[in-house]
Amino acid sequence: MTAPSEPHPLARLDESVHQRTRLGVLAILAEINEADFSHLKNALQLTDGNLGRHLEVLVQHGHVELRKGSSAGRRRTWVRLTPQGRRSLMSEVELLKVLVSTLEAK
Repeated sequence: MTAPSEPHPLARLDESVHQRTRLGVLAILAEINEADFSHLKNALQLTDGNLGRHLEVLVQHGHVELRKGSSAGRRRTWVRLTPQGRRSLMSEVELLKVLVSTLEAK
């Protein structure tokens, strides 16, 4: 009987982060810390509903916080990366580096 092997790096990816849109939101916020909904929507080329749903998932997992207010007479929503969101993003990046490293070694 063989000893159990370590899980593949892909097995440790966080699905709340790894999905392309959510990863994009976290990456943008890591660069600028806070962005309004419109900026994220345009940068990621999403519809309001699509971005809204992904933000709900990120909020549920504690990766981002939403702040609502108004600017120039319009209601706006700002999105901010939480410390947990930054840690989760960095963990995801490290796992992807391990994966790339493993593939390059082959």
